[in-house]
Amino acid sequence: MHPTITKMQEVVASGDDSKIADLLAEDVRFMPPTYYKTWTGRDAVAAVLGHVGQVFSDFRYRRVMGDGKDWALEFQCKVGDLDAVGVDLITLNDQGLIQNFEVVMRPHKTIGALRDAMNARVMTDARFLTFKDALS
Repeated sequence: MHPTITKMQEVVASGDDSKIADLLAEDVRFMPPTYYKTWTGRDAVAAVLGHVGQVFSDFRYRRVMGDGKDWALEFQCKVGDLDAVGVDLITLNDQGLIQNFEVVMRPHKTIGALRDAMNARVMTDARFLTFKDALS
């Protein structure tokens, strides 16, 4: 397994965006499951992933599939009292950092709860005023 993928499994659920940032390319692109927009840039994506790590509970990776630059990490978690399963689709760059990070999840009801929880956090995190223009 690629060292970046191994390290990501250790830190992604911790909510510590300082550890997550070290795994991201400077111009990383993150596509969340909650809406059809892309977050771009290490600082913005690290902040989003840090909040996600705090919204998810009982998070664990169930399977890791991939080779080279392309990886799929299947996970399960809870958002509040709702169960969810999902997949992190990750592409690494030539330096071994995360270049593209797309998350797909189900069921729809849990994604709605995640969106609501994330919106509430973003509204109270001053860093996101800076990142507002990072959405493409």
